[in-house]
Amino acid sequence: MRAYHLETLGTVDGIVPRETDRPEPGPREILVRVRAVSLNKRDLLLMKGTYPLKAVPDVIPVSDGAGEVVAVGGEVTRFAVGDRVAGTYFPNWLDGRITPALFDQPGATLNGMLTEYAVLDQEAAVLVPDHLTWEEAACLPCAGVTAWHSLTGGEPLAPGQTVLTLGTGALSLFVVQFAKMLGAEVIATTSSAAKADRLKALGADHVVNYAENPEWGSVVRELTGGRGADLVVETNGPDTIEQSMRAAALYGQIVLLITGNPRRPGIEISNAAYAASLATIRRVFVGSRAHFESMNRALTLHGTRPVIDRVFGFDEVHEAFRHYESGVAFGKVVIRVAA
Repeated sequence: MRAYHLETLGTVDGIVPRETDRPEPGPREILVRVRAVSLNKRDLLLMKGTYPLKAVPDVIPVSDGAGEVVAVGGEVTRFAVGDRVAGTYFPNWLDGRITPALFDQPGATLNGMLTEYAVLDQEAAVLVPDHLTWEEAACLPCAGVTAWHSLTGGEPLAPGQTVLTLGTGALSLFVVQFAKMLGAEVIATTSSAAKADRLKALGADHVVNYAENPEWGSVVRELTGGRGADLVVETNGPDTIEQSMRAAALYGQIVLLITGNPRRPGIEISNAAYAASLATIRRVFVGSRAHFESMNRALTLHGTRPVIDRVFGFDEVHEAFRHYESGVAFGKVVIRVAA
């Protein structure tokens, strides 16, 4: 089989293809013929060596992938040959709260999905919704689960409440879709008129241009009659947390996904913004297998499909990484491993 390995850190050229023997599943493992994978920001950080969880030498990269079960170990009870599955982001986090013992991740401390065949523990996979293509199913494990956990993992979001999401990254697009699914009013931000139209087509009720409105927190308040957003999915951290706090409703929730960047190592909120709020800041890091399965039930019920920007071939891995790194994508960047 063919598999890509992260041989050297720093650039996408350090990710190289190799021919290896096809693995065999152990007693409680499944062998998955990978059909598609999708890229996330953590894949870029791991490639550059700046992700908090360091990659083991020569690891097979990429956490998110979906495919068909082609062989099962003798003690496997959760899956059968022919099942359509995706791997989980945290293979050992099944439910409840995460602990340090559950931090292992594919593409980092464990081999990932950028390979024609992957061996997964039977507990580290979920069935994917029947209505999704392989490419769509591969979009779910990181961005999809994070968005779902952000909206459902804290104080319950009531129909008619307002959700604020920032930008047009793949995770933010999932938030728009899921928030509408849950009956919320959605406000989104962007600096692009063209992307504003696409956000509205996806379900956003209001779109705020943050380039034209640097104090966009006050615009959110105006759009909500002075109340503010009941839940903010904060995807930029240091650069936007001040305005997110100003946009949040009294007793609102701010789901914090990013806590630092190369320019600002931590978040900073002014006294004026925080003292006037009773908002709760809740840190979220993807989610458990239970979150994944709950999300999949909702996707199936509503027939919702992830937004895909572009699909690359298995021989175009470097091009896919470069396209994703450029930041121009609207939706997920996917690599088709097998038709």
